[in-house]
Amino acid sequence: MALAARLEGFLARKGIAYRELAIDQVLNFDAAVMASGRSQDEFIRATPLIDINGVIMAVHGYNTTLDMDLVHKLTGRRLQPLTARQSARLFADCDPGFQPPVGAAYDIPVLVDQDVLGYSRTLMCCGTDNTLLELDRTSLARALADASPGHLVIRGQNNGEREALTLEEVADKLQKLYRLPPMPALALRILRLTANTEATARELAELIEFDPSLTAQIMRYARSALFNYPGQINSVQEAVTRVLGFDRVAHIALGIASVRAFEVPRQGMLGMDQFWRHSLYCAFLCQRMAPKCNADKGLAYLCGLLHNFGLLLIGHLFPQEFNELNTLREANPEASMHSLEQQVFGADNNQQMLAVGHGAIGGILHRLWELPDPVVKAAGMHQHQGYQGEHESYVLMVQLANGLLKEKGIGDEFNPDDLTALATPLGLSDGDLTLLSEEIDKVSGDLDALALSLSS
Repeated sequence: MALAARLEGFLARKGIAYRELAIDQVLNFDAAVMASGRSQDEFIRATPLIDINGVIMAVHGYNTTLDMDLVHKLTGRRLQPLTARQSARLFADCDPGFQPPVGAAYDIPVLVDQDVLGYSRTLMCCGTDNTLLELDRTSLARALADASPGHLVIRGQNNGEREALTLEEVADKLQKLYRLPPMPALALRILRLTANTEATARELAELIEFDPSLTAQIMRYARSALFNYPGQINSVQEAVTRVLGFDRVAHIALGIASVRAFEVPRQGMLGMDQFWRHSLYCAFLCQRMAPKCNADKGLAYLCGLLHNFGLLLIGHLFPQEFNELNTLREANPEASMHSLEQQVFGADNNQQMLAVGHGAIGGILHRLWELPDPVVKAAGMHQHQGYQGEHESYVLMVQLANGLLKEKGIGDEFNPDDLTALATPLGLSDGDLTLLSEEIDKVSGDLDALALSLSS
């Protein structure tokens, strides 16, 4: 265990008592919070901000998001979050992304959300990726003695003492409280057909052709420049046998049919238009990675295609809150989805189970729909950086695909990932990442056109 040098020196000079908490090495602060096993309501975070007059640090609860209008009113300054490169220079003794919320140790002025000062016990980053710091109320007050307090966050905090729900409890509450959409009949029939090892292309084609809209979308997909098929394609069966293959047709048809279970607006960063765009790009990348990762190409494609279904379920069950989440997403591009979901759902005890995040919610729905286990795991764990466990390669492929897409401005969040760290466990090199990025650029026009056709 170790603290960043400047933080350790500051605490020693001030005589501030603290306790170190060792965790497994993780990629980012969100993963550290999860690895700790402690309540998220105990954590605080630092958000360094900058303008032409210099840097200040905003300190606030982990499950909160800064309201930049409030920060402006408090400071009279139009501040922006530091870039990763600026943060690396300023916090040179810290692992990237683990800057401690003790600005005085770095000679940085501090704003503190006033609710933080009421915490009886606090956990925070200490500059390293394998250790957390625990302070009691007195120690925290001394560490933030020179900070300016005020209301800084978008919504009120959740300081009530409550234990985190397990996923089993979340699933149970969801089923009891809400009418979860069943898998659409056509999607269910497609799923059952794919489970039959004796199923033929003709049977799949006949099933799809019962639905004119689905037929048109599959044909459009097969005829797209993604595949550059030189001849005519006159039927779904030809699309299966000559161009796409059984698994690819079955999986795209399953995705299209499943989405019909949800009523979600098209507009916004989380709307149906962007959902399809993100999903198709992610599926494309996962399928490209699969051969090098010793993974099944069809399952990889399906994991990428369906990993974000939790967002659709949230939008379907809670349209008002979904609109709020959509607005927060657009107003806070540097925030993680997890933190924004905490803002929207964590304050209401009746909806607390949704604060586990759209990934976990999607995984629960996939489990109830009896989708393949890798698809369940990829949806449920794609928000958990540093995941190790069952069907790990499929989870990591989705995470890496999302990380690559962030660099292209595609997806539902844009806080940067360590792509090399995500690629290494999959056996992928930096050269592989470059090739994947180039492949995205080559097919972007075709994927965008396909996404638009699917969402309309």
